[in-house]
Amino acid sequence: MAERKPVACLYNGYARALCPIILGRSGGAEKALVWQFAGNAEHGRVPGWKCLALSEVADATLVDAPWHEAPGPHGRPQSCVKEVDLDVNPNSPYGPRRRMSWQ
Repeated sequence: MAERKPVACLYNGYARALCPIILGRSGGAEKALVWQFAGNAEHGRVPGWKCLALSEVADATLVDAPWHEAPGPHGRPQSCVKEVDLDVNPNSPYGPRRRMSWQ
């Protein structure tokens, strides 16, 4: 997130390419709200917003590719991450605990 580079990973057995937007916790579990722009998903909807349990992410690597901007979720409330640690949106309405260096 700090470098604004996409991430390639496996999640629930599916290869995904995504841009993490919000990181934090929900119900004690580490979560990420991401914009998945390529790859596969169990419901077949790509591109799209995904809520990932970070404990289920495997083989994550940074990708030397452009960052993908996505519609929302800052235009509407998100429910994936209850305690926001980091948000790439400089105008985050969630009061993240940390800010990115470009903010």
